[in-house]
Amino acid sequence: QLQVSESGGGLVQAGGSLRLSCVASGRNFEAYAMAWFRQSPGKEREYVAAINWSGSNTYYADSVKGRFTISRDNARNTIFLQMDKLKPEDTAIYVCAPKVASGPYSEEKYYGSWGQGTQVTVSS
Repeated sequence: QLQVSESGGGLVQAGGSLRLSCVASGRNFEAYAMAWFRQSPGKEREYVAAINWSGSNTYYADSVKGRFTISRDNARNTIFLQMDKLKPEDTAIYVCAPKVASGPYSEEKYYGSWGQGTQVTVSS
């Protein structure tokens, strides 16, 4: 099973941009759909974006649609999350995970091997 590690978070002003990376170790990375979720203090984990195994299909939460872009590089076992026009409400720990079971992309129960996450803080 894949293990993942996220990076790229930081502190940015509202309206700014960040690019997150998620590197996977293990076999058959290219066989897995992948997703980003986020969690703020006191809130449940929230779906952000997902991408299918080839990168040909991408899916977004309404809250980030038009501002965030998910992509992947299967040769590097890596997925990315380009975040533009950031808002203070985007502040959270962002985690990635492989999709390990059939079901809706937006539901976390179909994902496994969660990473530790990377902190994104957007100041107003």
